[in-house]
This record gives sequence, structure tokens and C-alpha cells, in this order.
Amino acid sequence: MSFGRYFEEFEVGQEFRHWPGRTISEVDNTWFSLLTMNQHPLHIDSHYAESTQHRQCLVVGTLVFSIAVGVSVADISGRAIANLGYDAVKHLAPVFAGDTIYASSRILGKRESASKPDRGIVSLETVAYNQKDEPVLSFRRDVMIPKRPVGPR
Repeated sequence: MSFGRYFEEFEVGQEFRHWPGRTISEVDNTWFSLLTMNQHPLHIDSHYAESTQHRQCLVVGTLVFSIAVGVSVADISGRAIANLGYDAVKHLAPVFAGDTIYASSRILGKRESASKPDRGIVSLETVAYNQKDEPVLSFRRDVMIPKRPVGPR
């Protein structure tokens, strides 16, 4: 059974619509806040959040980021050797408990590794959307992907 893609299977301009999405519950948000020690009351205190502009708790942005990366694994990094870096993370809109996060990715570039001929680096941008198809987060990343093995397996 295969999972993910080899370097040769990516093309500049290629787009992926990642599926399935992930619905974020209040429990997800609370646990993620606790696990990451993010104790800002806007994420965990409903009474406090009622006095803010959104009038409800916001989902922690790094949880949305983690879900967007996670839903892209099957299409993008299932064979990855390493995620080399993330850049230009932008929170575009608030996310609330009950929202479902989907994502899409576009391949921006690819290059062979300068030091290891059995792999290459794929550059891409991912945008996360809510169930209304509104963009809520975007980021860029570079992923080191193996080339297809040569010879008998």
C-alpha cells in the first residue's frame, strides 16, 4: 500500500483539494489550549469571550494550523523525509467551535536536492477554509520528498 507521492509526481502549478475536513469541537479547542499552555481567556473562558468582539471563544490559531497541515499529509507529505520550514503563516479569519476546516494546496516550485540525489524539495502554499468556503488561514512550506526508487525493489 502506498501513501503520499514521490518528488517526480509533483508539478509546479498543481493543485490539491484535501479531504476529508475536520470539525473542531469545544473540547478540541480546550485540550489544545491545555496541551500548548495557551491560557488566554479568549480561547477557554466563555464568560470572558462574551465581552469581546466575537462574543464567543475563538479556536486557537495553532490548532487550525495543525489541522491544515494534517489534512494535507495524504496528498503532500505522506512520503516526506522532512518538513524543512514553514513561512508566511497568516490568520485570515476567526475560527469557532463547530467550524469544519478544509484545505487546498498549490505547488509553487520544486528543485532537486543539491547534496542528496535521491530527493528533492517541493515548495507549496496551503490555504485552510471553513465550511462556508471562507479562507481562514494560509501558509507556505518546503517539504523534502524522496525520488522514486530506481531498480528492482
